[in-house]
Amino acid sequence: MIPETLLIEYNATLKTFDKDEIIFSEGEFARNYYQVKHGIIKMNNFNDDAKEFIQGIFYKRQSFGEPPLFIDVKYPANATAIEKSTIYILPKEKFYKLLQNNKEVHFKITESLAKRLYYKAIIASEISSQEPSHRILRFFDYLKNDVFKQEGKFTLKINYTRQQISDILGLRVETVIRTIKQLEKQGEVKIENRKVYR
Repeated sequence: MIPETLLIEYNATLKTFDKDEIIFSEGEFARNYYQVKHGIIKMNNFNDDAKEFIQGIFYKRQSFGEPPLFIDVKYPANATAIEKSTIYILPKEKFYKLLQNNKEVHFKITESLAKRLYYKAIIASEISSQEPSHRILRFFDYLKNDVFKQEGKFTLKINYTRQQISDILGLRVETVIRTIKQLEKQGEVKIENRKVYR
C-alpha cells in the first residue's frame, strides 16, 4: 500500500502484536493508520450468540481500518493479530499530511477502499442468495484475482482455515468442509496436505 520509506519519512512507528492480541476494539475512535509489515490481521464482530463474523483478513503490505479515519466515527469492528505481527502505525494527522503531499498514494488508498466496498457488496449478495459452492468460489476468486493477483490453475494457496471461511461467508463449518470436497471432485480446487488451492 504506502511505501515503507514514505511511512518512515512521516515518522510511522513499528509495533509488534502477539497472536490474539487486540490492535483496536469495536467502538473506539480511529486515531491511526495501520499497515501490516509482517503477519496476519483480522477484523471481526461477534453477534448476540457470540458467533464470530470476520469482516476481512489482511496480510503483508495491506492496510486496515481506514474508513473511520476519513469520517471521524468509531470502529465498527475489532482488529486482532491472527499470528505474531508487526504493524506500521501512523497518527491520523500525519497520515492526512502524507496524503495531501502524495496524490498518487491518495489515489491508491481510494482504489483499495473502492475494491473493498465492491467485495463487501458481492459477499452480501452471495450470502443472501447463492449456493455454498458459488459463495466459496466467488470468495476464492476474489482473493486470487483482486488481492493476490495470481494467474493459472491452482496457483493460489488459500491461507484461511475452514472455520475462518465459514465466519466470512456466513456458512456452517461443516458445510464449508463438505462443499470444498465437492469442489475438489469437480476440479475447481485442489487439496494437498489439507491446504486448498484455487
